Amino acid sequence: MHERHSARRGDTTSAPQFPRQDEARLDALDAALINRLQTSIPLQPRPFEQIGKELGCSESLVLLRLRRLLSEGVLSRVGPLFQIERAGGLFVLAAMQVPEAQFEAVTAQLNAIPEVAHNYRRDHALNMWFVLATETPEEISCVCAHIESLTGLQVLAFPKEREYFVGLRLEARAHAWSDHDGFEQQQGQGHD
Repeated sequence: MHERHSARRGDTTSAPQFPRQDEARLDALDAALINRLQTSIPLQPRPFEQIGKELGCSESLVLLRLRRLLSEGVLSRVGPLFQIERAGGLFVLAAMQVPEAQFEAVTAQLNAIPEVAHNYRRDHALNMWFVLATETPEEISCVCAHIESLTGLQVLAFPKEREYFVGLRLEARAHAWSDHDGFEQQQGQGHD
């Protein structure tokens, strides 16, 4: 079983190879916005105004859509990816063997720790995998010790030996039933 446990909301979503929960129904603007955000966010005082111009809508509509996509769980976050090592910090992949009866409780405990970026359930003896991010390399061992103390379970930390840039981009597509204007008309928003 491959499930993602969001570190910020504690929700679980199944990976594509398994039966999926309710699928998001995106209209053309949702899909265009998601696709645009995967490339970059302009480094300027009003980045969403620029993105709105590119997509043919207003900054306020871009922000409205982003809030909705985030609140519905279509997007888990919008923000930069940092090269944490260049800033003096460290990312570490970690794993634990969590008894099934404790899995949800341990998930909640990990999700409350700011250094836990996200965690995943796996069908393996090491059934919980997560990423730790700390401001200094020395903090990793402290966070692992804290998790072990909190849960009573051993944490196995796997530091990065080599970085691979995959450049993953998932193309969002609108459903045939929707169009760019349909959502605004239903919500009474318009294009500003």
